[in-house]
Amino acid sequence: MDSIKISGVIITYNEESNIARCLNSLMDVCDEIIVVDSFSTDKTKEICIGYDVTFIEHAFAGHIEQKNFAVSQAKNNVVLSLDADEELSETLKQSILEVKQNWATDAYYFNRLTNFCGAWIKHSGWYPDAKTRLWDKRYGTWGGENPHDTVIITSNKPRVKLKGDLFHYSFHRLEDHALRAAKYAEIAAKAMHQRGKKSSIGKAIGSALILFIKSFFFKLGFLDGFYGIIICVTSAHTSFLKYVYLHELNKKAKH
Repeated sequence: MDSIKISGVIITYNEESNIARCLNSLMDVCDEIIVVDSFSTDKTKEICIGYDVTFIEHAFAGHIEQKNFAVSQAKNNVVLSLDADEELSETLKQSILEVKQNWATDAYYFNRLTNFCGAWIKHSGWYPDAKTRLWDKRYGTWGGENPHDTVIITSNKPRVKLKGDLFHYSFHRLEDHALRAAKYAEIAAKAMHQRGKKSSIGKAIGSALILFIKSFFFKLGFLDGFYGIIICVTSAHTSFLKYVYLHELNKKAKH
């Protein structure tokens, strides 16, 4: 296969502050763009309709389920999947354009660089954050465990890394980070409960402590300064909450 066409796929819900930036970064590399929206109540739909995209409203059933539905709507075999708060860097755009002319495998990946409250986070376990986001949908699908989805490639061909970063504009306010962390901990606990996982207060404390030590010291979170401390503490707290929620779900199930 030499020259290929790419379908950009995005899922959204109340992303009026992010979606235009995401769409603008895809315009030069994608041959079609699919936006699957979970019935946003802000201006997300209005903004998307102003672009040359296919806008589909679809009830949200989970991150993995929604992303797989979005991929299924793509006309082309090759898909480039972004979250609404992500943007292709100029270097990454060029890498993708080169790949379009010389498609050599079934999946490509690249690093994601996150902006947290205006600061680029280059340690703390957040970078390099390798993501497979460009692949042939015949040989890959979204999997993992909600809310932490990942692309599962079934092909035996090796993934190839592209130059350039995927920019991720995560949180503008510290309170948004805390609220999202608690929400994700609850979603993860429910997914673990469905798989029959066990928990205890000791496991909750231990997981939080280990994660903090790993992210702050071994993954150099202290080099990210004040925000590095916030990220590492919040990550540890999220892990603690996840096992506490799971413990409570298991208790309720017994009764």
